[in-house]
Amino acid sequence: MHKVLQNNFILSEGSINERIRRSDIQLHPTLANAPLIYGRHAPTMAAIYKNYIDIALKAKLPIFIYTPTWRSGKNRVEQSEFTEKIVVDACSFMQNIRAEYPSFSENIKIGGLFGPKNDCYKPEEALTEKEAEKFHAWQIERLVKGGVDFLVSETVPALSEALGMAKAAAKTNTPYIISFVIGRNGNILDGTNLIDAIKYIDSKVVNQPLGYAINCAHPSFLKPGTQDKAIFKRLLSFNANASSLDHCDLENADCLKVDNIAAWGDLMLKLNKRYGVKMLGGCCGAGSEHIQYLVDNY
Repeated sequence: MHKVLQNNFILSEGSINERIRRSDIQLHPTLANAPLIYGRHAPTMAAIYKNYIDIALKAKLPIFIYTPTWRSGKNRVEQSEFTEKIVVDACSFMQNIRAEYPSFSENIKIGGLFGPKNDCYKPEEALTEKEAEKFHAWQIERLVKGGVDFLVSETVPALSEALGMAKAAAKTNTPYIISFVIGRNGNILDGTNLIDAIKYIDSKVVNQPLGYAINCAHPSFLKPGTQDKAIFKRLLSFNANASSLDHCDLENADCLKVDNIAAWGDLMLKLNKRYGVKMLGGCCGAGSEHIQYLVDNY
């Protein structure tokens, strides 16, 4: 992990769920794309991951990809027709994809993905620190058992749940990343400044995160010039939405929303070249063409 992180430019996957959701494949009502590791749609989802890996391979750049387990917390698994084995199986699914690239496998890192318990765009529904530590430990334990290279929480809307996630992850020997969702004011959705959140979590856990990340927000939302410069010592990654619309507008859209790819890509590359954000990838609406733009214009 640390050897890969010595690179100044690292790719991350682009959108997964969005590409599936906009196709003729239905996401599971409870577990989103996790059940697609089984059955006839598994090759289709694997092809999306391999699409991103192929871009990295051709560019000779390392890439971080995540297990399809963002919505596979204990409550959702228990509400579904699946057992807890689905979390470990999702890790195996990703490892099988990596195994198809034997000469490049050291450059493909697999993150065990987990998300907030409730609505990621409603910070008022976020868990308290203690609730989050207890709740997320269940999924974290199974992701670690599955042999992921690192853990990553994504789309976290509030400091309280982020801290609980960090405390649960810190109890393992597995590196981890905490990824927030931010609003167009550059703050976490609960109103907390990024620097305050980063400093607070770092001060409360013995095993600090590898770094912090932002996902499910357009790169323009960060407003890097107005942020405390200290965040860029800890901000490792940005997986950005392709559209500058607000989250509620994207969530309810009946068609794919994508802004100009070059404008998106230039903002992303600026984060890397000027501010040192090493890892760049996509979230809602940002597909292979977005990742390819980053490679072609780096």
